[in-house]
Amino acid sequence: MHAHGNSGSARFVADTMLGRLARWLRILGYDTHYDPALDDDALLRIAQAEDRILLTRDHALARRGGPSAFLIDHDDLLAQLQAIRRRFGDPPDAPFSRCPVCNARLVPVPREAVAAYVPAFVWQQHERFHRCPSCNRIYWPGTHFERMQAVLRALQIRCAPLEDHEGLRSSP
Repeated sequence: MHAHGNSGSARFVADTMLGRLARWLRILGYDTHYDPALDDDALLRIAQAEDRILLTRDHALARRGGPSAFLIDHDDLLAQLQAIRRRFGDPPDAPFSRCPVCNARLVPVPREAVAAYVPAFVWQQHERFHRCPSCNRIYWPGTHFERMQAVLRALQIRCAPLEDHEGLRSSP
């Protein structure tokens, strides 16, 4: 395992205390493994085997992870995201391209293919949909999409116009 510089290609594994951060890293386009059931030894094994940076709030675990661990010492989500971006660079994938639940890359699906899986009013109001090939959730630009874009603007991450994204409303 090697220490990651500011390369923009960092992949992460997040400890159990960082579920919200892991979800947001995925939203931003970072490949982020998160499973709250994993213990410290399992997190270290995943970091080693998959060449991932271990994100943790635990000082002892960060020491055990050595140069491939990154201690999250902020409570504020935006500060956490800014610190990660400063240290590891821009996300390798576009915002809203990963499933925030399971981390898989989302794929566009024809509107007609989701008619039976989303509420009728959603199907009528939206043209673009994406599906997670892993957990099968369907995504579209939901009502909270603008709030999510505000976080991207605060981080100075450029986001294409709304119609180019799946948003992050979902239907399992």
